[in-house]
Amino acid sequence: MKLKEYQWGLVVVGIVLGLMLTIQYRSYNDINETPPIARVQALANEIKEKKEERLVLEKRVNDLREKLDNKATNESVTIRSELETYRILAGIKAVSGPGVEVTLNDSDVPLAPGQDPNLYVLHDEDVLKVLNELKAAGAEAIALNGVRLTATSEIRCIGPTILTNKNKRLPAPFTITAIGNPKTLENSLFMKGGVVDQLRIWGIKVDVRKKDNLEIAEYTGSTTFEYAKSIQE
Repeated sequence: MKLKEYQWGLVVVGIVLGLMLTIQYRSYNDINETPPIARVQALANEIKEKKEERLVLEKRVNDLREKLDNKATNESVTIRSELETYRILAGIKAVSGPGVEVTLNDSDVPLAPGQDPNLYVLHDEDVLKVLNELKAAGAEAIALNGVRLTATSEIRCIGPTILTNKNKRLPAPFTITAIGNPKTLENSLFMKGGVVDQLRIWGIKVDVRKKDNLEIAEYTGSTTFEYAKSIQE
């Protein structure tokens, strides 16, 4: 039986509709299997945020590393500065600076009959008085006849000489080199009734000169502590 013309048209329309339904169904399945666009955008935004957080953390790490390096450098400078100060205080560092140079010598006053000649010569206590006066006036480093004096240096009379640093015997005249404020050091010695006035009563020769630059060598003796120990915190 032959199909009429309009029936062929219906067949063609049916085939086209079937193809369209098939294509639509497959597209629907593909859409269901692919993540929604909103989800993809959310993931993209999350990745962007993580990248920004990472950049912030990297900057913070770099800042902290720079601070640590600066702190280490500054502490190094501070430690070196403190170490230099302790070396000067201990006398194991040669130093230079302004100060005074004091020369002491025996009297050349002719003795009257019956006078005690010991009154007209320098003694260890005379030298010690001058040293103490200079220390009290702020002397930061002191040497006696070129020998650096430290906190443990003694001044003792050994015959016509003075013993210091346990084995240094120094003869007169004595030259005391002191680094500090020259004017203050000089004034401390020339106070009315002070050490210079007392020494000159017996004709002891005292010469004090202010100096713009003095050099004092480091202490070269041995340093041992048998009883004094550092306190462990």
